[in-house]
Amino acid sequence: MKLRQIKLNLFYVSFLFLFSLILNSCITEEKIKFHTIEEIKNRGKLVAITGYNNYSYFIFKGKTMGFEYELLKKFADKLGVDVEFKLEKNIDEMFSNLEENNADLIAYNLTVTNERKHNFDFTNHFNTTSQVLVQRKPKNWRRLSFDKINDSLVKSPYQLNNKIVYVRKGSSYSKRLENLAEENGINIIILQANDTLSTEDLIEQVANGVIDFTIADENVANLNKEYFTILDIDTKISLPQRIAWAVNKNSSELLNQLNKWIDGFKKTMEFQVIYERYYKHKMYYKNRRQSKFLLKEGGVISQYDNIIKKYSKLIDWDWRLLASIVYQESKFVNEDTSWAGAVGLMQILPETGAAYGANDLLDPEQNIQVGAKYLKWLDDFWKKKVKDKDERVKFVLASYNLGYGHIEDARKLAIKYDADSSKWQNNVETFLMKKSSKKYYNDEVVRNGFCKCIETIKFVKDIMQRYDRYKQFIK
Repeated sequence: MKLRQIKLNLFYVSFLFLFSLILNSCITEEKIKFHTIEEIKNRGKLVAITGYNNYSYFIFKGKTMGFEYELLKKFADKLGVDVEFKLEKNIDEMFSNLEENNADLIAYNLTVTNERKHNFDFTNHFNTTSQVLVQRKPKNWRRLSFDKINDSLVKSPYQLNNKIVYVRKGSSYSKRLENLAEENGINIIILQANDTLSTEDLIEQVANGVIDFTIADENVANLNKEYFTILDIDTKISLPQRIAWAVNKNSSELLNQLNKWIDGFKKTMEFQVIYERYYKHKMYYKNRRQSKFLLKEGGVISQYDNIIKKYSKLIDWDWRLLASIVYQESKFVNEDTSWAGAVGLMQILPETGAAYGANDLLDPEQNIQVGAKYLKWLDDFWKKKVKDKDERVKFVLASYNLGYGHIEDARKLAIKYDADSSKWQNNVETFLMKKSSKKYYNDEVVRNGFCKCIETIKFVKDIMQRYDRYKQFIK
């Protein structure tokens, strides 16, 4: 009897232990936020983490550019959503943010390693590249023979014995150097650089003689060699490695969709064009590195920044928002004239210019001054109807593009159909879109008739997205 009781007790203990494991597993699963395609579509945007550099994601002459930016935007367009990029300097922080579900993926030039694969999944690779030693040629290298230059450089791993090599914090380079030291029985002094420094920053430090050695992926090193001719990048320290993006282990659906898209897109000529734009056209890279209009961290958006800053005060707007409007209207090309006769940086109609006292709309200051005054007038017009300043900006932008009459029609339709007439997105914006339908443009509250307003909706959206990106780079 006692033996039977003991067996029963053991059974119940085992059962309870197993039940608790299952329960804890279920609770853990509930805490995990799955990044499903449906969830991404419902929120209307794909959130990606990327880094500060001159090839993944940057702004040049007011335009958002970059290999990761262009590719991820193509994928997001396929899903029918927008893209939000979160900038992070530190690679370890990129992975921490992904693990904490602060983004859907890391869209960056990441090396696929077993250590990283333990915690994260990687997409199919975009390309392969080797890791190379970045070092400096002698100052008088142009007057030296090829053999003498080589004699002054590290050409074999064992020559790194007791040498200091700086690597980017969180990168895969530290592990590779550790393996290299072990394989060759040498001592390499590996120092992780400040986590605010990118691989490009460290390459520049080598070129300027601040440090002697760093490690970089060959495709990135090749770009920088075009800019810093004193660099030598011919010493490879690894076999070709895969470069890909990372997703959370819980995002299998997103991973499958990405892989399917990557496999198809890599076969297209468009992919080759995008890849060559950022990794093969070295002179283009050099030109933008030399330009004061390259935004990586701070910088100048355009040659008209001071004028834009001056007249943004007239309307009490952030100057970066006004700069986004100027880019949208003319891409900072002052001589631009539209088919409708709108002139200059802010595409001002001659009659509007005359109403505000301008006698030369091709003069940048007059043009921007008129544009700001007109925006101020529109802001005053909407002030009583849309109290919230941030919301009112969108009404002003739409009115600047289309005229306030159609926007007022959409606001009245929103009131009639119980939407929020003081909110733009998914409210007044929705009814502006409906003004191409007979039911709505013939409605008794509408005064301005038919309007195919999709371009205006895109106008507002593009300006606000660009403004957000300007804020990322210029604080």
